Amino acid sequence: MYTKNDLISQLSEIGIKPDGTLKVHISCKAVGGVEGRGDAILDALMEYMKPGLLVLPSHTWDNVSKENPVMDALYTPTCVGVLTEMFRKRQGVLRSLHPTHSVAAFGTDAEKFVAGEEKSNTPCGEGHAYYKLWERDAQILLIGVNFTCNTFIHGIEEWDKADGTITKEMSDYFVISQQGQRLYTPQYRHCSPLGSGTYSKLEPQAMQEGILTFGHFGDATTRLMHAKALRTMTAKLLKKDPKYLGKY
Repeated sequence: MYTKNDLISQLSEIGIKPDGTLKVHISCKAVGGVEGRGDAILDALMEYMKPGLLVLPSHTWDNVSKENPVMDALYTPTCVGVLTEMFRKRQGVLRSLHPTHSVAAFGTDAEKFVAGEEKSNTPCGEGHAYYKLWERDAQILLIGVNFTCNTFIHGIEEWDKADGTITKEMSDYFVISQQGQRLYTPQYRHCSPLGSGTYSKLEPQAMQEGILTFGHFGDATTRLMHAKALRTMTAKLLKKDPKYLGKY
């Protein structure tokens, strides 16, 4: 059974920069037994990253659709794990106003980081929070999950013109802000038939180039990388073959 302090020590051993920007994708189940369970896991992450910025996904792509096109920033639940739902409700955490690919952020300049998401008309476009991760050269930490859960790669597909990833036509979507304002946020959506299922192809290359390191958080295996190095590597592959991530 791990304690919160055990997890904090592991974050240091992994090489996380507490005063930097950290994007986390996590499987609560993979972490194993923790005193205080999910709350202790979030306490560890938030305490460790208090001098910097902690970002988790608060996506709603599975429960906001053409048939149900409204995302309420206060009430629409996340679709990417129990910890993301717990995190977005915590005091001091701010949720962005993207209808399908919002993020939740805590710490230094969180308000600035989440601002403007309602102006983005693609899942991870330029100016979006995922693009800001690249601008900041954020650390991306996968805890108990592999590259198929790394949404940042969707951003690379958009920015570096991968074939067949975004719809050609917009659909009508809306966001209700935390203050109750209804905003029109039309969207091009992801449309790759393989989704993120091919992203694991990138892991051996990342290991070979030395941009991916492994560690442990609780019982979970961790994968740590920097946003700029991951984009540089992936962009080279897409330049050679724009369909690279669209096939197994």
